Amino acid sequence: QVQLVESGGGLVPVGGSLALSCAASERRYSSHFMAWFRQVPGKEREFVAGIRWGTGSTYYADSVKGRFTISRDRAKNTWYLEMNNLKPEDAALYYCAQGNAYDTSPSSFRNWGQGTQVTVAS
Repeated sequence: QVQLVESGGGLVPVGGSLALSCAASERRYSSHFMAWFRQVPGKEREFVAGIRWGTGSTYYADSVKGRFTISRDRAKNTWYLEMNNLKPEDAALYYCAQGNAYDTSPSSFRNWGQGTQVTVAS
C-alpha cells in the first residue's frame, strides 16, 4: 500500500503563510485524486482542497478559496498546499489523502498521511 509522508507544519502568526507537502512512496496515476483535509479536536475531518492528478484541476472549500493553493509535481509524486493569510480558524491537524476519484468525503479516501499540525498564533 502506498505511503504518504507529510511535512511542513508549524507555528505561524495570524496573516502568515505556510506550505505543506505530501510525498507518495509510489507513482500515482492520472485517475487519482489528491486532497488535503484538516481536523480539530471534537470536530469531523473536513475537506480543504483537492487536485486531479492527471488534469491538475483544483477544488477548494469555500473557507479557504483565495488563500490556499493546491498544486502537484507529478515527477516527484508530491502535492502541496500553500496557505496564505492564515487565520486562527485554520489551526488544525492537516492530513493529505489520496483517493481514486474526485470526492470531498473522508470516507472515500483510502490512503492517508500521518498528519501535520498547523498552529496559528493570534
